Amino acid sequence: MATKYSVEAGGADEAAQLREFTRRLLADLRALERMLAEGMFESGVRRIGAEQEVFLVDRDGNPACAVQAMLEILQDPHFVTEVAQFNLEANLDPQDFGGDCLSRMERQLEGFMGRARKAAATLGHRVVMTGILPTVRKADLALANMTPIPRYHALNRAMTRLRGREFEFSLKGLDELHLRHDSVMVESCNASFQVHLQVDPGDFARMYNAAQAVAGPVLAACTNSPLLFGRRLWQETRIALFQQSVDVRGRTGRESPPRVDFGTRWVKGSVLDLFQEGISRHRVLIATESEEDPFAKLDRGEIPELRALRLHNGTIYRWNRACFGVIDGKPHLRIEARMLPSGPSVADEIANTAFWLGLMQAVPEEFGDVTERMSFDDAKANFLNAARQGLGASIDWLDGETHPAPALLLGTLIPLALKGLAKAGVDTPDAERCLSIIEERVKTGCTGSRWMQKSFQDMASHGTESERLHALTAAIVARQEQGLPVSRWPFAKLQEAGGWERNYLKVEQVMSTDFVTVQEGDPVELVADLMLWERVRHVPVEDDEHRMVGLVSYRGVLRAMRKPDGGAVAVSEIMKRDPWVIAPDSSTLAAVEIIRKNDVGCLPVVKDGRLVGVVTLKNFMGIAAELLEQKLKG
Repeated sequence: MATKYSVEAGGADEAAQLREFTRRLLADLRALERMLAEGMFESGVRRIGAEQEVFLVDRDGNPACAVQAMLEILQDPHFVTEVAQFNLEANLDPQDFGGDCLSRMERQLEGFMGRARKAAATLGHRVVMTGILPTVRKADLALANMTPIPRYHALNRAMTRLRGREFEFSLKGLDELHLRHDSVMVESCNASFQVHLQVDPGDFARMYNAAQAVAGPVLAACTNSPLLFGRRLWQETRIALFQQSVDVRGRTGRESPPRVDFGTRWVKGSVLDLFQEGISRHRVLIATESEEDPFAKLDRGEIPELRALRLHNGTIYRWNRACFGVIDGKPHLRIEARMLPSGPSVADEIANTAFWLGLMQAVPEEFGDVTERMSFDDAKANFLNAARQGLGASIDWLDGETHPAPALLLGTLIPLALKGLAKAGVDTPDAERCLSIIEERVKTGCTGSRWMQKSFQDMASHGTESERLHALTAAIVARQEQGLPVSRWPFAKLQEAGGWERNYLKVEQVMSTDFVTVQEGDPVELVADLMLWERVRHVPVEDDEHRMVGLVSYRGVLRAMRKPDGGAVAVSEIMKRDPWVIAPDSSTLAAVEIIRKNDVGCLPVVKDGRLVGVVTLKNFMGIAAELLEQKLKG
């Protein structure tokens, strides 16, 4: 039977459902408090687990909306949907932390990825493990591509209503990205490898604070998401992108935490602190129908599922998240590390897991209460600096000592993680093998992010931006299947993009997104100067909302400038108000036909009335020259 979801809205019935859900949420919290007080939670057992998120791409490397078909082929409850139809998640089995747990996790993960690749191949698709897919486009984030699961659509409606306006994104790295979008589908650009560690209830605060303390330096060594829409942004762009993709805060003028957050302070009490803060700081977004009475179950000696609490907690995305679960009829608590990106390879992901687990074991034992030796602000700053700069970050470690990330990792944290894994009883060869991957990555400076950036940069003087992004994606797929860690990957080559047949099909693959514009009230003299400086023969005209309103040609400027004081004439007097335009997802052949039949030298690319690019004869001359050269050489 399908779960029914209601969303926050103005209707009386829906408001009543939300009130009832909130009452059940509070009842679940009180039941959790009783379970803690009565010592009902499992203790003395450490288990680990993980969730693998991947992208599905077609033969050309573009997102493939095929998750439902994949699940039909796989027929395995370990595989589940995610936000978009081009996202897939695989849930690994929990296992005891110790012995050959790392090898067992690696074998299962390799098996899952092998099965996923085989299933994808039957559909003509491929699987990509990466934090952000290089080839994902804005057009892929349409609501029509959301997975047809009621929960995701309910969340989207609730968040959109609560925000009250379009979602806005602003990221700055080497390049800048400013974007508006009408849904939470931007969240689907992110893929992670989430690691779980079961902890004792009495140790929860100490362990959770340790997770916060090590998050920054661990992330610095594991970044794998430097690009979005061809823009070079943070080393781990996922961190900022995910926070902004579900940020429902309005412009109220008061401080309130985002739903994706590192936190604001150390945990001083118990896990209840986090659940209470989640309820007090974040409104209920969706509600489900449930008849569970948690106290009645407890009175019968049964363990309640706490569905309301778990659902609400699932809409609050802390980078270290507290989780409640039940295994074999026994409740337990876990810490879920959400900051680790998907990829670059299975070997890298298991190495990242070993590094985090080793530090989680060692830091509390070696240093005691980290809150007495580090400020929370330093822990949070370390996390954000690592996301921005990766191995280039400086880390404020214990007792106010500041270190370059590589020095701290190599001199202190990697050896400390090895001690932690030994203390947990993890097989020494496994521990040493995994941590040697981290060590090699740090020594060479080749994280997944650095590999992508260097590959992208080396191809800069060849091909289009689309070709380079497709070459990156194809290279990631090929190298992942070889199984080597990223520090040993050869850089991507342009020829891996698959040739012109795959890279010149759509207008968005050949259009230029770096162009100048003017407005109707600007003087023609400005247009003349822009054409001279930028060496262009056409300049689009747009309004304050970036809506396309006209096009100015070189000929029009010449005619105006011949007249006395023609430079003072407004752009509105010489622009063509209804120029030929084309959509970004149109075929390149359609653009060529418009240009040839109508003798136009510039074709603005417009989506939803807004200017997103331009296609000129110069774009096609470059393509034609490359194809002619290939033919003549052939």
